[in-house]
Amino acid sequence: MKQGLTLIVPVYNEISAIENSIIHLKAIKKNCKDFNLEIILVNDGSTDGTEKILQGVANDKDLKIMHHSKNRGYGAALKTGIRAAKHDFIAITDADATYPDERIPEFFKDVITNDLDMLVGARIGESVNIPLIRKFPKWVINQLANYMVGTNIPDLNSGMRIMKKSVVEKFMKILPEGFSFTSTITIAMLANDYQVKYVPIDYHQRKGKSKIRPFYDTLNFVRLIVRTVMFFDPLKVFLPLSLPLLLCGVAMVLIEGILYRNINTVSVLITLSGLNILTVGMLAEMIAHKE
Repeated sequence: MKQGLTLIVPVYNEISAIENSIIHLKAIKKNCKDFNLEIILVNDGSTDGTEKILQGVANDKDLKIMHHSKNRGYGAALKTGIRAAKHDFIAITDADATYPDERIPEFFKDVITNDLDMLVGARIGESVNIPLIRKFPKWVINQLANYMVGTNIPDLNSGMRIMKKSVVEKFMKILPEGFSFTSTITIAMLANDYQVKYVPIDYHQRKGKSKIRPFYDTLNFVRLIVRTVMFFDPLKVFLPLSLPLLLCGVAMVLIEGILYRNINTVSVLITLSGLNILTVGMLAEMIAHKE
């Protein structure tokens, strides 16, 4: 029996790219000889005419079209597709022709051969077109994520990847409805020692307007990274907060006690604050690792 892969494509207001994307995806499916490829396009409440194009291919046997009555978010569209997927492996990509989707069969073969839980197309190839306004926030977020999981992450939120459906389903409750879906699943898998591989890919200039809001989404990414790590390794969050306070407080108490024979209330409060935060962190660590 052939292996199977479900490719999920969230679609929201992609009128300038969707027709070419459909042609390209169907060509990829036609060339898949070694495995069965299911393609699910999830219309996430488009309002620019994209929905009419998708309605026009609703009876296409090579595609499965699903609709949200209103815009619910990138992650929500992926979740809809994941729940409907009939195969044990799922792939995701964007509908704007920015990712090299023709490499999906190659990536799937790699996943099966090496028994990977996730393969990520890392946007570090020779031709990568990431807008300048997104480069610095992306670097900051990546550095934070690298610290939180204790390993180098070449591309935290790439939207082109293949994953085991059973593994993704374990984390569905913590996966967000918005763009942070990919960042969260990356951290969740790495924090739990799943087999993740990064493969360099090119990233083409998108057609149409990006849905990313640099300032708001950067703050949201940071919040979700911290929240996700709190589920699996709380001390990574609490130690950097508690140790500086604790060390500073103890140093102040010693200096004041030895030199001035008088300990200031502020020194005691700083020390206790550091100790309290550390205690909460250790309790959170015990709860996170409770069998």
